[in-house]
Amino acid sequence: MNNFRIRTCTVGMVGTNCYLVYREDLKKAVIVDPGDNGAHILNKCREYGIIPEAIVLTHGHFDHILAVEEIRRAFKEITVYAAEKEAKLLGDPRLNMTGSYGTGFSLSPDCLVKDGDVLELAGFKWKVLETPGHTAGSVCLWIEEEDVLISGDTLFAESLGRTDFPTGNAAEIIHSIKERLFILPDETMVYPGHGEPTTIGHEKTHNPVAFYNR
Repeated sequence: MNNFRIRTCTVGMVGTNCYLVYREDLKKAVIVDPGDNGAHILNKCREYGIIPEAIVLTHGHFDHILAVEEIRRAFKEITVYAAEKEAKLLGDPRLNMTGSYGTGFSLSPDCLVKDGDVLELAGFKWKVLETPGHTAGSVCLWIEEEDVLISGDTLFAESLGRTDFPTGNAAEIIHSIKERLFILPDETMVYPGHGEPTTIGHEKTHNPVAFYNR
């Protein structure tokens, strides 16, 4: 029996996908991008009988981080991971836009990661893929053994993340998708920061980035 579980909590004003990832037999979990509605996320953890050991952030925008501190308070032993190239954005309310959407705050991760790092969390190996473009420090998380990619706001179903926010870059996001993500196996399931899941194979034939040749 496959013990891999990924549950989606859609939270916040722009419908951000927060993911709860765990093994059914271990009940230790990773929370990816707790963007808002911390009480709802915590209730789902209780409902599934899981104990989060880590929060992993794909990037530092307000709609992916607003519930981090509430979850930190609930689980004192939890570790927050983010890309080292995203540290500046996380620490600046203007760049992370928390100042524009409520009370501005800065966030300090417990552990900074970089491209190629492998995190052993909740019984799985998570490979960090740097995918700049939506922000300078955006990353995707590849769980190769489960054919799963959590793509944050880099790759969406038949779309891609916007690049007009602080540290965004259109050329970089196109390069990240074509050179970092489209090389993954076609059967890889993609769980994006917004919207419905997709696969790498589907995006290679239906995403507008696939037809961008410059």
